[in-house]
This record gives sequence, C-alpha cells and structure tokens, in this order.
Amino acid sequence: MSEADRDLLAAAAWLHDIGCAPELHDTGFHPLDGARYLESLGAPARLVRLVAHHSGAVYEAEQRGLSAELALYEREDSPVLDALILADMTTGPAGQSFDFDTRIDEILVRYEPGSEVHNAISKARPYLQGAVERTLDRMARQPM
Repeated sequence: MSEADRDLLAAAAWLHDIGCAPELHDTGFHPLDGARYLESLGAPARLVRLVAHHSGAVYEAEQRGLSAELALYEREDSPVLDALILADMTTGPAGQSFDFDTRIDEILVRYEPGSEVHNAISKARPYLQGAVERTLDRMARQPM
C-alpha cells in the first residue's frame, strides 16, 4: 500500500463514524450522514466514498431504503476499503480489540433481531469476512 493510501486509510479510520454525531443526523444512517458532511467540507472524494461505504454500508442502506442515496458515492473495491473494514470489524464500540466473529456477535447482540442493523450485518457477514481475510492475507505477505 502506498504512503498516500496509508494516510487515507488512517483518515478514514478516524472519521468513518463521524456521521454518528447528533448534530450531523440527517438520514439517521451514519455512513451517509458522515459522507455528506465531509463532502460539504470539501474533503477528498476518496475519503468521502470510504466513509460512505465503510463496513458493508450498502447492506444497511438497502434495509433503510437509502440505496439510491448511497449509490451517489461510488464504492471502490480496494485494499484500502478492505483494511478499513478490518479495523472496524475488529474494534468494539469502546475501543476493545475483538476477533471478527466476536465483533459480529457483539453487534448482533447490541441490535434487536429484525432491526436494520441486525439484518444488514447478518447479510453482510460473508462480504465483511472476505475483506478481513484479504487484509490479513496481505499483511501476512508483507516483508518484516
């Protein structure tokens, strides 16, 4: 991964949940609200798109009826997005370190069965697991 991509990944990791801030609440879907906010500030387009699509956001957008709105932000299939998913899907809401399965289980317990998040994470699990596995494989192939 290039130095520019590493910097972008770090920025996206810091900002991916910015849409959770109450003052940014518009649609109630934090990836979209965060992307819109960053876009309004003139943030780089790739950063905006990474925030919009972090952690399988397309699955939750579908549950919320916001697929068309999210589709305005093109999703990149890249090592950067995969690594952002790894970071989010191995870190708990209070900064705890989790393995992937424990993190998914934590989300599913936190959100009621039938809720948009519960349904979306259940559907997204194979996609998210693929991103985590690809990133771990890339990391394992890096020279020490």
